[in-house]
Amino acid sequence: MVAIVVDEPNRLRIAAAAPIDGPCPDEVVVRVLRGGICGSDIHILHGSNPFARYPRVIGHEFAGVIEAIGSGVHGLIKGQRVVVDPVVACGHCYPCRIGRPNVCGHLEVFGVHRDGGFRTRLVVPAANCIAIPDGVSTEVATLAEPLSIAANVLSRTGIDTADTVLIYGAGTVGLTVLQVAKLHGARCIVADIDAARLERARNFGADVAIDSSRDDVPTRVATENDGLGPSVVIDGAGIPALLAEACRVASPAGRIGILGFSAAPCPVSQQEIVRKELALFGSRLNRKLLPQVMDWLASGRLAPAAMITQTFAARDARDAFDLVERHPERTVKVHLDFTG
Repeated sequence: MVAIVVDEPNRLRIAAAAPIDGPCPDEVVVRVLRGGICGSDIHILHGSNPFARYPRVIGHEFAGVIEAIGSGVHGLIKGQRVVVDPVVACGHCYPCRIGRPNVCGHLEVFGVHRDGGFRTRLVVPAANCIAIPDGVSTEVATLAEPLSIAANVLSRTGIDTADTVLIYGAGTVGLTVLQVAKLHGARCIVADIDAARLERARNFGADVAIDSSRDDVPTRVATENDGLGPSVVIDGAGIPALLAEACRVASPAGRIGILGFSAAPCPVSQQEIVRKELALFGSRLNRKLLPQVMDWLASGRLAPAAMITQTFAARDARDAFDLVERHPERTVKVHLDFTG
């Protein structure tokens, strides 16, 4: 029975998991089997996630098995494997009423605003549980949440076979966006400064991989889309200065998706946005897209298993976090195994 707790910035602790109460009528108890470390977990550890409150059991990418079911729950059974959507919304405010619960005015996210899934057991709303089909492994199912981030940003910008997509960054976010964009038949260009990450992007289907430490990205993409530039640009790197470049390289009538949350200001030309009638879309978390991602996994349209580069026992979480931080070139998605 373990829990991975950030007591305060820069203090990670492997603790004995606290006992949990039985589920309320609309809740279930989940025994966690597998969790994935995300960049936002690193930000919480170092105090740079503006939404986190401490102390906090972290973890918002996790899958497990149902151990107990509340009296009012239907459609789930004890022993069923599930992934948990970490987004908990009120269901009543304006964003919720228009189908945007991921930006609920009273939003709570597991592992950020409330204690998360990096612990042996927890109670979650039954509505947040998505069943894992028999043909999908628990390890792969744990990738559903990061893939839902990609599904969300591309649902915001729109994506189809006519699009040429430029993705800044070949880390976890960039690779998930790449896979979902390829699933929709788009031409995909990935830019990064790391050769190993670019090779992974090629393995996941990138049509063009640009080493932006050596090549000028605007020059390389200028001939795309009949010389108009990419129709969709996704900032998967979270670097503020990239937004200005995205506006320069995007096609007229292009769409730009922004996934980073740096507070640093960045200069953007209003003239460029108006001249080309660009559309800029912020994207946060996911709006009930895990069932769609699970269908893609079950059908084989997404095959992301190669993203899992290392797995550590949960009790060795410190070593896992050290690897992610010290050797990002060796990692894409590092998993924690809670079964030991």
